[in-house]
Amino acid sequence: MAKNRINKINETIKQELSSLIRKNIKDPRLTELISVMKVDTTGDLRYAKVYISIFDTDEKKAQAIDILNKAAGFLRKNVGKTLKTHYTPELIFVLDDSIEYGAHIDEVIRKLHKDSQE
Repeated sequence: MAKNRINKINETIKQELSSLIRKNIKDPRLTELISVMKVDTTGDLRYAKVYISIFDTDEKKAQAIDILNKAAGFLRKNVGKTLKTHYTPELIFVLDDSIEYGAHIDEVIRKLHKDSQE
């Protein structure tokens, strides 16, 4: 039961953050290609780790994560209006590079497959 509740909270936070980042964060240093991939909230609802995927250079990715961490208070306040829970989790933004890792693995497999055919 509790796990199902946490999953619903994670999805709500994910959807709300996606909308807030696109519509309310007006920093020109942020690229348009930012996606909230996953949210992991602790059982006591004190912390939520938000995994962000950014399609840009490594330097700009680090800068974007820094911008989001600085805007975490604003985002937390707005997420709290939607959540309707006793606590609104503190948001911790983390870079998620799983898409790039998957692309790298795909490239390695293609290269191995190509080499084995020659």
